[in-house]
Amino acid sequence: MKLLIFVLNKEELLDDVMAAFIEADVPGATIIDSEGMGHFLTYEVPLFADFKDFMKGNKPYNKTIISVIKNEETIPVVVKLLNQVCGDLSKPGTGILFTIPVDFCQGLFEEEN
Repeated sequence: MKLLIFVLNKEELLDDVMAAFIEADVPGATIIDSEGMGHFLTYEVPLFADFKDFMKGNKPYNKTIISVIKNEETIPVVVKLLNQVCGDLSKPGTGILFTIPVDFCQGLFEEEN
């Protein structure tokens, strides 16, 4: 099992991202409103206020989508679909996608007897 974490920089693509998750047979995900550190420091910490001009054009808020993926063969499918929906994730400003191993999960999948 893997925990898939995707930070979507373009909030307007959220519906298409959710459609990609469904197409990849990802049964559920949690969507969290998030904010990048650069935006927070620039606008909330006076010491960094001079960076506002540098941050112009950057989207202040993101959507962080997390999902436990039981079948690891699903990961490449999700990666391919997200690259199609969001653009090349290796380019700045599109998003960040990574996985973390999950060694225990209860309450998400039916218990196997």
